[in-house]
Amino acid sequence: MFTHQDLARLQAQSLKMQGWIRQQTFSPGADKALRRFSSWEVAELIFRVNQSTLRGRLAADPSLPQGLVEEDGRQRWYTLDEINEMRRRIKVNRRSLMPRRPPGKRALRAAIANFKGGAGKSTVALHFAHAAALDGYRVLCVDFDPQATLSHSMGLSDVAEEFTVWGIMARDLMQETARMNASAQGAESGAALPRRSLPSSITELGLADLRVADFIKPTCWPTIDLIPSCANAAFVEFASAQYRHLNPEWSFFAAVSRYLDALPADAYDLILFDCPPAIGYQSMNAVFAADMLYIPSGPGYWEYDSTTSFIGQLAEALEDLSAFNGVVPAGTMNLPKVFQDIRFLITRYEPGNDLHRAMRSAFGKVFGDRLAEHPIEMTRAVEQSGRFLSSIYETDYRDMTRETWRRARASFDQAYDEFKAHALVAWDNLEDVA
Repeated sequence: MFTHQDLARLQAQSLKMQGWIRQQTFSPGADKALRRFSSWEVAELIFRVNQSTLRGRLAADPSLPQGLVEEDGRQRWYTLDEINEMRRRIKVNRRSLMPRRPPGKRALRAAIANFKGGAGKSTVALHFAHAAALDGYRVLCVDFDPQATLSHSMGLSDVAEEFTVWGIMARDLMQETARMNASAQGAESGAALPRRSLPSSITELGLADLRVADFIKPTCWPTIDLIPSCANAAFVEFASAQYRHLNPEWSFFAAVSRYLDALPADAYDLILFDCPPAIGYQSMNAVFAADMLYIPSGPGYWEYDSTTSFIGQLAEALEDLSAFNGVVPAGTMNLPKVFQDIRFLITRYEPGNDLHRAMRSAFGKVFGDRLAEHPIEMTRAVEQSGRFLSSIYETDYRDMTRETWRRARASFDQAYDEFKAHALVAWDNLEDVA
């Protein structure tokens, strides 16, 4: 016979192992550190200029970052901060190396979502975040998944649940309930509006005193921040159901959207959501706050079947939310929910696999130009990066053959470049910041 106490004991044992694995995976101090990038990577893969051009600029201006020189003098290695300083100061053929950001717009929000566990949501979110950071963008990631794979991959593991999406939603409940009660008191005519009260188990958590910035944690990437998740945040689905009972008029689905509205419009360029493999209170918050919906799927029939179910149930859930239209405020988002773009992305793709090619063709026939042209290929380097909770961009190419590393990076580069092209169009279509 087993009870919750046995489950708690097993989790405690697993957490000890988790700490040991983290020490083996990251640095001895259990803190993840970002590697330096070679001058070859900076020139050809990040700035996409000729190596001799970059060397010429550095030689002509000694005040530019000169990097860490190898003992044999053949290669220089740069931090991301140094890379970004060079990006700001160097022009090639009068062309700035800074990435394009539509003027007068807030950060673009993209949700990586699907039903299927193992579809590659966290992998895609991690690689897109790192690719965007190397591209010069400032990125905020929001981990909605209680499995916290993205948070662990970013080097954050010891996270208290009040600093996760659950804390944001509970804080929003208190703020919205207070607003509704103030409106009830301020009613000048008509029937008195009912006042809502919340139990001390919620109001005494101290969440109301947390600032917007308190939920955001830095990562080892200087231009990537994270709102993390943790295993204890799994109860958010149960808690949210209770919260809705306490205040049925609370627009729970807009809690994260309202939170993001409170961020300065220019604080970040891109906000990426890693969603849980289910349609629930957390995933609906992510979907509602998103401008773009990116749906990754493996290349098998069951993945295709799950993706079909996902978009069907998501459509029904969003239709149900439309009933809130005009009843309660939903931040700057309007109802019914509108996306600037929706895309499907095939992951773990093997070009030599007949089944994979057939399923890719089937995806294309069904979703047409909504299907991303460049799938993410399954390579040994991709498998290795996943095993060590890191992206291919964090992996040093000297740890494997350069050709293996380049093939994996090329796959993610192509997927990111395609994502960026669609994102810029969606970004242009956002309303200007008032």
